[in-house]
Amino acid sequence: MPDQQAALVQGTQYWLILSVAAVLPILWSFTLALHFARPYIVRYLQGLTLRFGGDVWWLSYILIRDGLLVVTFALSVIFLFPNVYMSADLGVPITAPLAALVLFWALLAKLTGDSDDDARTFRIVSVLLVIASMLYIIPQVYGVEAGDQVDSLNSISTSLGGIPAALISGSNPDVSYPILNLSLVGFAATGAVIFMWFLRKTKFEPADIA
Repeated sequence: MPDQQAALVQGTQYWLILSVAAVLPILWSFTLALHFARPYIVRYLQGLTLRFGGDVWWLSYILIRDGLLVVTFALSVIFLFPNVYMSADLGVPITAPLAALVLFWALLAKLTGDSDDDARTFRIVSVLLVIASMLYIIPQVYGVEAGDQVDSLNSISTSLGGIPAALISGSNPDVSYPILNLSLVGFAATGAVIFMWFLRKTKFEPADIA
């Protein structure tokens, strides 16, 4: 009975992690679509005659776009856990931690700048989002999802048959372990930059005690 309970818990954990990994490409696609839809939204709002309606549409767009960005980042952080990322039983994209790190940089750019009014910040965020999505979607599609196509790839070329295993973290620990460490160091350095930026922007005002 305890063995069955442990197997049930482990199976549930694996199912949850694999479900998150499978749904993230969809979230990445929606994140990119909403981000690059900004020019269309602006043109649409310019055609509205009611100012209140325009404000409601714009605020709704900002909340949905940024909220989806935060949700994508929150789900991507799960791949920073070594027991998940380095597991041989789970099919995790090998560059998933780097995708989370680059997405963290995009959030840093949005935090320290105004991507809606500053064209330079908008371009920086756009490039970071495209890079982050590619770092996750490409190994997910050609590594995790193509794992059962090894025989077909081997029929074309022996080198092509090794592509899925090379793009999965648990199958290539010599590469995935340095990637994980690099991502963790990058998160720590980025967090330190955000903390220093917050301290520099914070204005200290002495309390007025009567």
